[in-house]
Amino acid sequence: MLCYFTSDLHGHKSRYEKLFNLIIQEPPHILFLTGDILSHHSTQNFLMDYIVPNLKRIKNFLSERYPQIYLILGNNDERIYEEIIENISKENLWNYIHFKKIKLDNYKIYGYNYSPPTPFLLKDWEKYDINYEIKKGCIPPEMGKRTVEISDEEKLSTIQNDLEKLANIENHSNSIFLFHAPPYKTNLDRIGSSIVLDSHVGSKAIRKFIEQKQPYLTLHGHIHESTRITGKWKDRIGRTISFNGAHDGEELSIIKFHIDNLENAERILI
Repeated sequence: MLCYFTSDLHGHKSRYEKLFNLIIQEPPHILFLTGDILSHHSTQNFLMDYIVPNLKRIKNFLSERYPQIYLILGNNDERIYEEIIENISKENLWNYIHFKKIKLDNYKIYGYNYSPPTPFLLKDWEKYDINYEIKKGCIPPEMGKRTVEISDEEKLSTIQNDLEKLANIENHSNSIFLFHAPPYKTNLDRIGSSIVLDSHVGSKAIRKFIEQKQPYLTLHGHIHESTRITGKWKDRIGRTISFNGAHDGEELSIIKFHIDNLENAERILI
């Protein structure tokens, strides 16, 4: 199964155009998107007047070759659009899989939107990580902006708590996890900013989860500059291989791989 993976398109039409053209020219079986598909300037019109018509156009053109699309949202995506995202799933244009499990042949695919606290104000998809501490320079989730009110129970849960519920006690040797945040202290979570003291800003809970559960593959975004800083877009934790689909240049970053041959994955910039 040929797979494409990208992340953090941030509503840039130039990147979407490149992605749509690539899908038409060389259709994959699967497309994975790990969040920040919108921007702070996105509106319902961007989804319904741009993304949906283009996906329908591609689906009509490719017919049975139209890829299965699995996506989650990220910390830059306003939660007020989640219902629209869900409705697009009902049209079989993509599968929105936050806090869900979907079976795909011999694989299980899971999705999880939340990231640890950042210095940014939008907190729809931010949670405390493994405890209620935050890095210096970051804003606590309860002090930022939300576009949708959530329950006190959800506010108090941590990423670690959530992953325990999502992953349950299953064997994950054939599981693929879509996370917006990368795991802590890897090639995928380095920042170049001096806003926070620790240059690694990934999730400790996600790292701990990978170490303990050893899923087959994890896909991440969020930290655009990490690949430029580390020179690496992938990493390994035990048996688990992890890819970073984010990019801090103008190009579209695509990771191409066959699902049963991760070692030969390649990253291209378009």
